Amino acid sequence: MASLMDDLIQVLENENKEYEHLAELSKEKKQVIIDANVPALEKIVDLEQDVASKIQNLDNRRQKVMHDMSVVLNKPGEDFTVDTVIEMLSSQPKEQERLQNVKKQLKTTLDEVRKINEQNQTLLNQALELVEFDLTLFRSMRTAPETANYDKNAYNTGEILGGSGFDAKQ
Repeated sequence: MASLMDDLIQVLENENKEYEHLAELSKEKKQVIIDANVPALEKIVDLEQDVASKIQNLDNRRQKVMHDMSVVLNKPGEDFTVDTVIEMLSSQPKEQERLQNVKKQLKTTLDEVRKINEQNQTLLNQALELVEFDLTLFRSMRTAPETANYDKNAYNTGEILGGSGFDAKQ
């Protein structure tokens, strides 16, 4: 059981490190979004996918360790959580404290990642709204009404800006 406990703590610590790395990438992504640097954004997204893959592997490992612990302790797997393990360690305060600390660190890191991702989502939505506004503006310029485009004889030329642009003689 001690070996499984060490494995669980190690996996949680490694997950926390990967989530911290993800938080750093998300902070970098925030500035890249603000700068509208698409190539840099693509690189960061690729790095985030690598980190997400590592996190998924660690999560699978954590689930396996938790399952193994539930089998050893003869507890139902679906009700067996890290909090359950913490409660069960009341006779081992040192291990209990280690596991509590790792859980607390992981929760703090996850909250930070969530907050940064919400900010990035807001920035991306604003950027999309700006792009949509620009597209609408360009479309409306192409279909502008044919008013105030008169030639010398006061006839409407039918062109939006006059055929050749501005008349320097006027």
